[in-house]
Amino acid sequence: MTGMELSKAFYDTYGKPVLETEFADVMPYLAAGLFGSGSECFGYDDQVSRDHDFEPGFCLLLPGEELIDRKRAFQLERAYAKLPKEFMGFERARILPVGGARHGVLRIADVIREKTGTKDGCLSALQWLQVPEESLAEAVNGEIFYDGYGEVTRIRRNLSYYPEDIRLKKLAGALLLMAQAGQYNYQRCLLHGEQAAAQLAVCEFVKAAMHTVFLLNRRYQPYYKWSFRAMRALPRLPLLAELFEYLLTTDNEEESSQEKYNVMEGIAQDVIDELMEQGLTGAICQDLEKHAYSVNDHVQDAQVRNLHILAGV
Repeated sequence: MTGMELSKAFYDTYGKPVLETEFADVMPYLAAGLFGSGSECFGYDDQVSRDHDFEPGFCLLLPGEELIDRKRAFQLERAYAKLPKEFMGFERARILPVGGARHGVLRIADVIREKTGTKDGCLSALQWLQVPEESLAEAVNGEIFYDGYGEVTRIRRNLSYYPEDIRLKKLAGALLLMAQAGQYNYQRCLLHGEQAAAQLAVCEFVKAAMHTVFLLNRRYQPYYKWSFRAMRALPRLPLLAELFEYLLTTDNEEESSQEKYNVMEGIAQDVIDELMEQGLTGAICQDLEKHAYSVNDHVQDAQVRNLHILAGV
């Protein structure tokens, strides 16, 4: 059983009946579900994941005090705390009775502010560029089991992905980093006899290239430890994950360094082909730097376009 399945079953078995019988007056304003931090919210949890933060529980989300005041919120907290401490062989954490930071009774504004910096998820262009991508991924992952008021669903829909100009700005920056690390600095580091620095260049290339792949797929990149798993499930360029793994796990001796450089150039060409298919570049070459500036030229908002090309990364 996955963490999401456990959470949904716990809500259906115990949470929902309590809400319907004891809190029918505020039920229309509540939302319940599981999203945010944790592998179970992305569907990536496995047996190893159960060593921490794996428990029956869900998020019970409340609107502002004008709809549910502090007294009623406190009563909801007490009701949540009284839910069974064990379910389907798993125990709930006992440290914080109202659920802790990931589960329990939470104000919608507090949850969204933690992820985006704003209480309602309405972001300016500069805020879209500044909020960490993994935080945005956590704001829209998981599942909402019930949303009587619709506010959580609306906010998550608005945050579902970057506005196009923001995607292009971030894509331009990622392409430039790919060019600097892979097409330029890798071989120069080797010519200086700096194999460790060369491997750092490989790491920077892979990080930027992976970010590029997520941007080309219009998907938020999750926290780094889940990025490979998430990338393998993408519809566009998922097979590059195996090439990234090869680059990261091989040495930079003379025999392998040229092959690694060739692999990076092959990845660059795959990315360029995808850029052209999506109509995002006007450059005709294999130089990722030129494609980066061409993508930046496609940004419609002059304020965003005229920011430094690395402003989004």
